[in-house]
Amino acid sequence: MPLESKRTMTLQAIMKRLLDIIISICVMIVLLPLIVYVAIRVKFSSRGPILYLQERVGYKGKIFTMRKFRSMYVNAETNGPRLSVSNDHRITPWGRVMRRWKLDELPQLWNVLVGEMSIVGPRPEREYYIRQLKMKEQPVERLLEVKPGITSLGMINFGYADNVAGMVERMKYDQLYMEKKSLTLDMMIMVRTLKVIFTAKNR
Repeated sequence: MPLESKRTMTLQAIMKRLLDIIISICVMIVLLPLIVYVAIRVKFSSRGPILYLQERVGYKGKIFTMRKFRSMYVNAETNGPRLSVSNDHRITPWGRVMRRWKLDELPQLWNVLVGEMSIVGPRPEREYYIRQLKMKEQPVERLLEVKPGITSLGMINFGYADNVAGMVERMKYDQLYMEKKSLTLDMMIMVRTLKVIFTAKNR
């Protein structure tokens, strides 16, 4: 790779990280009252912790703990990993409200701040599903070349996947992101994500 291209990529990586830090701090400060309110509602919505901690596969295959507001009843996966589907009985009533408006994702801003995630990047998956995707000969390693994101091209164009086949379809958008990735594309994805949130459109 030419030296000039490497310098451009390095500069973009630095700018992306600075944007991640600035945006995550600003959003957490501005939305602090909402974050506190959501946490209180989770606490009184059902028995269990406020935060749901789950191991995900991140940058270069490193395992990290992703944080979310708990939207399911405790012991929702006693029979092993399961993807959420429509009308999922494991989701609490307040959890449905959070998911509709993406409020359960707010704690991931901390993951961004500490450098485990980015605002924009491929959706991080659990190791169990990474293995499933590899069995289907999907280029998962390619998506691990960048930090996973709270939002992504796959999320705004496809949404949540309720099975491995859905993950494969969503990955097509994330692969396109890897080919075209730039700060301009990141900003476009952020704007489209806000549109999805404010119109409460999701799968």
